[in-house]
Amino acid sequence: MLPKFNDPHLLMTALTHRSALNEKEQSGTAASESNERLEFLGDAVIELASTIFLYQQRPSDAEGMLTTYRSALVRTESLAELAKELGLDQQMYLSKGEEAGGGRDNPSLLADVLEAVIGALYLDQGYAVVEEFLAKVLFPKFSHILSTKAYRDQKSLLQETVQAQSLPTPIYRVVKEEGPDHHKTFTVEVLINDKVWGVGTGNSKQRAQQASAAMALQKLAGEDDAHSISS
Repeated sequence: MLPKFNDPHLLMTALTHRSALNEKEQSGTAASESNERLEFLGDAVIELASTIFLYQQRPSDAEGMLTTYRSALVRTESLAELAKELGLDQQMYLSKGEEAGGGRDNPSLLADVLEAVIGALYLDQGYAVVEEFLAKVLFPKFSHILSTKAYRDQKSLLQETVQAQSLPTPIYRVVKEEGPDHHKTFTVEVLINDKVWGVGTGNSKQRAQQASAAMALQKLAGEDDAHSISS
């Protein structure tokens, strides 16, 4: 649950996707700007708080390992999952078109709105409150990341998995590009034996590929018959 904001308008702005500004009456928002600037701020605040958390939690790990851990903790899929847990998917202000296109389930939009909310919380109540909040809702996920080795490069893990089954190399295919050049969202499919095993989104092709590989690994892990991928 989100902390109560002193300035509710800050929270409203954080929840407002740029598409909603064109349909204020239909979307229900009274915000005069989108959440993009708050997203920019929140991204930096989350990265700082996560860096401090990992620095303190893993005193024996080298910089490269800490960077890898941080990437796993704050990647799009992790933040999108947290956004849904907090109910931000239902609180976002979106245009009818964005909503009809699955905006409330779009991992990139969900991660963006979480970052914007954190940016707004920082402005509203300061860093200490943000850090306390993240310690409750985000940092506990690190134990799962460690136990499942989710910090490892997902594309590399998928490559190892298919090689172990003597299958062809996964192929990554960009199927959609959305948004302006400075704020694009990419959707990528990963195919194995001409079958789509994962779909991912991200603000870069690399992040979208990693997300699609992660989905493919989850599907493979859930297969009763490990060889069904060949069918």
